[in-house]
Amino acid sequence: MNRRARTALGAILGLCAATAMAEDMNLTYPVTSKGSVVETQFGEQVADPYRWLENDVRTDKAVAQWVSQQNKVTQAYLGTLPQRGWFASRIKALMDYERFGLPRKAGKFYFYSRNSGLQNQSQLFVRKGLDGAPRLLIDPNSWAKDGATALDAWEPSQSGKLLAYSVQDGGTDWRIIKVLDSVAGKVLTDEIKWAKFTDIAWIGDKGFLYSRFPAPQEGHAFQQLNKNQEVRFHRIGTPQSADELVYATPDHPDYGHSAEVTSDGRWMVITTSQGTDSKYEVHVLKLAKNGKWGRPQVLVAGLEFDWRLIEGIGDNLYFMTNKGAPKLKVVKVDLAARKLIQVPCSTPGAVDISRPQQSMTTCIPGIAFTDIVPERAETLERARIVGNRLILSYLKDAASTAQVLSLDGKPVRDISLNAIGTASGFSGKPGDFETFYAFTSFNQPAAIYRFDSNTGVSTPFAKPKLTFNPDDYLVEQRFYTSKDGTKVPLFLVRKKDVAAAGKAVPTLLYGYGGFDISLTPTFSATRMAWLEAGGAFAMANLRGGGEYGKAWHDAGRLANKQNVFDDFIAAGEYLIAQGITPKNGLAIQGGSNGGLLIGAVTNQRPDLFAAGNAAVGVMDMLRFDRFTAGRYWVDDYGYPNKEADWKVLRAYSPYHNIRTGVAYPAMLITTADTDDRVVPGHSFKYAATLQAAEPNGKPHLIRIETRAGHGSGKPTDKVVAEGADVLSFLAQWTGLGPQ
Repeated sequence: MNRRARTALGAILGLCAATAMAEDMNLTYPVTSKGSVVETQFGEQVADPYRWLENDVRTDKAVAQWVSQQNKVTQAYLGTLPQRGWFASRIKALMDYERFGLPRKAGKFYFYSRNSGLQNQSQLFVRKGLDGAPRLLIDPNSWAKDGATALDAWEPSQSGKLLAYSVQDGGTDWRIIKVLDSVAGKVLTDEIKWAKFTDIAWIGDKGFLYSRFPAPQEGHAFQQLNKNQEVRFHRIGTPQSADELVYATPDHPDYGHSAEVTSDGRWMVITTSQGTDSKYEVHVLKLAKNGKWGRPQVLVAGLEFDWRLIEGIGDNLYFMTNKGAPKLKVVKVDLAARKLIQVPCSTPGAVDISRPQQSMTTCIPGIAFTDIVPERAETLERARIVGNRLILSYLKDAASTAQVLSLDGKPVRDISLNAIGTASGFSGKPGDFETFYAFTSFNQPAAIYRFDSNTGVSTPFAKPKLTFNPDDYLVEQRFYTSKDGTKVPLFLVRKKDVAAAGKAVPTLLYGYGGFDISLTPTFSATRMAWLEAGGAFAMANLRGGGEYGKAWHDAGRLANKQNVFDDFIAAGEYLIAQGITPKNGLAIQGGSNGGLLIGAVTNQRPDLFAAGNAAVGVMDMLRFDRFTAGRYWVDDYGYPNKEADWKVLRAYSPYHNIRTGVAYPAMLITTADTDDRVVPGHSFKYAATLQAAEPNGKPHLIRIETRAGHGSGKPTDKVVAEGADVLSFLAQWTGLGPQ
């Protein structure tokens, strides 16, 4: 925003006392003041009357007042909905079961998370030996009265005697890393600040690698662009100010870096990216026993392909890659095959900022990768080495399959999953046959299994005790035809008696469609409550996701983004045409990039949907790259400062394509004040525009959570309350009632 526009806007901030009415009840919206911001972009004048709502709610009193008034109106309306109490009760009951996270083995210790049912945050436990007595290590429920401070990532050292863990406060993406003596149960004095988008990689027990950004300007922590990420090494018992710089690229401030260490502690692997695309450079560094750093060497240059470290065994590193294999394959590189001669790289490398004239990066010349497992028809989702076996997880039409192979790629056995669902985990170490995995589906909360990679035997580690019968629900996969003839998969879940009756029922359609992310079958207590009420749930695997590899992703991004919206609209049309849902009974939902999806399709086909929930959505496609992590998303969306990309973005931007005089579906927009991934200004501006465009139509409300962020770390009581609010709203406008 230029200085003149900012000054003019400052003179008109605030909320007017005027009101608008909605037809279903005497719903009164606060009318939001309009600014005079108009900018000429590529020959078009673009008005942005609600730009002042981009300001941080913590520091701008006018925005804080607007949030308060909007929440007051929204909660007053939701309080009148007859199904709200029932949904709150059922979601709470459906979440009240013992839940376990995947165990992680380190030395003689097994670490795992557990929630007794309705605890706001899961606790971390440890056992000495698999059958040892559980011992509570960390209870984040004691960290904050409102339960909104969460235990995020955690990583035991190689011996298991120490554990580094990250703390997430109020939903922010910023993390504070702390260290625990897991034997004594004592928190050490070590503390790392300004970590974000980070792994934790131990080097023995002496310290760990992590990624951080420079401390943001005072008062800008939740909006400032994230640039100049560094990898640093923290030595246990020392202050953060003494942490050693391992890798940084000040000549490329948009680059992000993460570090891993092979299980044998022989190699450090640094992965560099620029945006959200799976296009990486890979640097390696041999770790000396004397603890001194060498210079990272470029193993893969160019930011062209997907490279994911699987594991290292001695000087052999195993990777997943899509180089020459759009659905990915497994390759191996032998770093001892050639003498590691340090030679200058032909591509720009990292610079040691403590010695700005010296390159930190040298290259390994002539290293060749060997194919171990070639590309298959299914998409390779995950690969791990456990004992002397490779365990590969594939996606076949968005559902999981798994296979055990020898280290040279020869099949050993399939892992039987026996249902449509999602398998995750399989982490382990070379030389140790033991691993754990979780399996879940729409009608099955996650069960944890211990798997012996030598024998192929799975035994239960933790299976939830349920208050419902999964066999009462039918999980189907169907395929429908999109606008351009593309076949798109869709999961459909209903009670079996509802399906047998053949009656159209209110249906909740969910979608995402972006960033190479695959939607797979998982359990949700909120969705189960919708099903218990007699509704149907559908999830469309739209283009833009990763369900079918690179081609599927490419078909739904940049200039092809309209395909995502067409796929979702076609899913809605299919559900109506097939008699799954009545025309006035289709509700839609999506979050983040999926919130953008909901905003775009309601603009394009407002007649098709009865109600929608756009959660933490990217709504202003002309300014998304100006806040926090938004700059990364140009890989999927394009650059707003490039004319060709701008024209595509302008054509579907939810904020810019709302029209007056159009009957829009009932909309509940949800966001949170501490969302520093997709800043809440996106939702604020979108809601204000929708309310102003159709003040007398169906409700267009915004629900703004406090001390919450983009979704992770949200306490159980907030999950229950939000779920009840959203489902009761959607039920009200689709005619769904408990059976």
